[in-house]
Amino acid sequence: MAGDKGFSDFFYAAPDGLKLHARIYGETNAQLWPVVCLPGLTRNARDFHELALHLSRNGRTPRKVIAFDYRGRGQSDHDPDVSHYNVGTEAGDILAGLAMLAIHQAAFVGTSRGGLIIHVLGAMQPAILKAIVLNDIGPVIEADGLAHIRSYLDPAPKPKTFLEARDAQQRIHGADFPTLTEADWSRMVSALYRETDAGLLPDFDQKLISTLANMDLSKPLPDLWPQFDALAAIPLLAIRGANSKLLSTATLEQMQARHGRMQAITVEGQGHAPFLEAGNLPDAIAGFLDRSERETNP
Repeated sequence: MAGDKGFSDFFYAAPDGLKLHARIYGETNAQLWPVVCLPGLTRNARDFHELALHLSRNGRTPRKVIAFDYRGRGQSDHDPDVSHYNVGTEAGDILAGLAMLAIHQAAFVGTSRGGLIIHVLGAMQPAILKAIVLNDIGPVIEADGLAHIRSYLDPAPKPKTFLEARDAQQRIHGADFPTLTEADWSRMVSALYRETDAGLLPDFDQKLISTLANMDLSKPLPDLWPQFDALAAIPLLAIRGANSKLLSTATLEQMQARHGRMQAITVEGQGHAPFLEAGNLPDAIAGFLDRSERETNP
């Protein structure tokens, strides 16, 4: 049961025994799909806190929400083998956690890497996917966007104070997110860093950066169109930041042309990846889930 903070902590063992963590918001509602939230490459369950509170307390349709920390992020253990930091292993970890929770079908919200994992889940266990929200990710990843991510992760800023961390994030991302408020930047820093005796540290295993280091971004990256096409029967909402370097408008348009049940939202004043708690996005996501469920289970 969720405490005063709005969620409870759930720890479980990955298939290889690593101790992993997720946050659980709300109570099981047998009439409604639960929602599974999957964060970006170096991010964690805290990114979804405001959205999860909104969905789990949403009037007549309160949903159980599970927000995962992948291995090496947040409260999940770091993996001594860096090769295990890949979307296939992480997809298996998510399925293991959902099995422990006896969740056999759900709506999924995936930001960036989380959306790639959803594509993999569609190949591994398609029946578990009832509705999908892709946050600034699609079957084609722009090399310039990945290069941008690599540039600000290596080296990752090492601020000594919360204010230094907020200033650093604004310097790095401010041009792509001109509409964010001070409160938005503060929430971002609170989700990205953790306090230690040595000061603030990015809340992820630094070895994750090495998984990007050897990628040749001068060549086109492999696409996931076959995996995306396999999701054609599943209701889909695609969200794109208007200033995104990772998901192009051309890819978004092609996604709409290939997926008959896809809706799209472009978020002005934001880049990669839009803050899902900002503006009307929480209501838009809740409305999409409610409509999708009514259409699937009239």
